[in-house]
Amino acid sequence: GEIKVDDILITATDKPETLKPLRKKAGLVFQFPEYQLFEETILKDIIFGPKNLGVNEEEAIEIAKETLELVGLDESYLEKSPFDLSGGQKRRVAIAGILAMNPDILILDEPTAGLDVLARDELLDVLRKYMEEDESRSILISSHISSDLEGLCDDLYMIDNGKIIFHEDSDVLLSNYALLKVDDKQFNQLDKQYILRYKKEGFGYSCLTNQRQFYMENYPNIVIEKGNIDELIPIMIRGVENEGFNNKR
Repeated sequence: GEIKVDDILITATDKPETLKPLRKKAGLVFQFPEYQLFEETILKDIIFGPKNLGVNEEEAIEIAKETLELVGLDESYLEKSPFDLSGGQKRRVAIAGILAMNPDILILDEPTAGLDVLARDELLDVLRKYMEEDESRSILISSHISSDLEGLCDDLYMIDNGKIIFHEDSDVLLSNYALLKVDDKQFNQLDKQYILRYKKEGFGYSCLTNQRQFYMENYPNIVIEKGNIDELIPIMIRGVENEGFNNKR
């Protein structure tokens, strides 16, 4: 296959030296930071990328100080070994090493996996600062932690078995989507024109809609729960697609 990033096309046969323009544009942070850290000090680790892109050492050191501060660590860490840090600190250093190259696109694989609540919140703040500094920047994040995505991302994609099965603006998801919890009688009487999918449950049915207000106004006696990613995933993968909704669209 192939990957296209803006006007840069990548194939499996490309030689490493041909990817240099891409490395200036996009930075990848691995799920496990220890796979990404390799130098004996944090300073050497962070300046490695900028120097490879042609930045002189003095300027690279200043960049290292700035990016380390951006991820919430002070200059006292520069001479420490990255392998003596906690898991959350390693992840910050790995991100600092990528940010030092000033990429337009930051790609993160499960960036908050294994972190406690405070460390996760601090890391998400780092990513928000990165975005706020330059509106042209983009983040592509893969995560199973729904609160990370809902609080950070503008667009949400759900992938199952290699296929995109759902795409929605995160604001629309949080404001318009809902799960209707109904018994068998309520389900039979329900106007299903705005039901995307439904799933049989012990109590009756769970129904996914993107028109929450319609059901709130017309069905005051049914249970309507605000939609979120954790609730949406099972019904999108295991639920029955409402063919009537698709035909209406």
